[in-house]
Amino acid sequence: MANHRSIITIFAAAALLGACGAKEDLKPPAGEPGPAVPLGATRAPTTEELTTPDAQARPARSDELLKRSERREPDEFDLPPPG
Repeated sequence: MANHRSIITIFAAAALLGACGAKEDLKPPAGEPGPAVPLGATRAPTTEELTTPDAQARPARSDELLKRSERREPDEFDLPPPG
């Protein structure tokens, strides 16, 4: 039983050590071409531009609360189930 515990401890320690990596800026590999220039663009996008989501990928949140009740408009496709 103690042998199993030591094996589990070793695997847990290895997993924890494997999870802590160096965090630094991304750099393209040496000798490799950078990102392709998009059609119509004059230059290749920077790393910051490639990793920043646009408004469609991360839309703004609307926190406006419902201030008064409103009657729903009739929906012609809201039909009861057949049968």
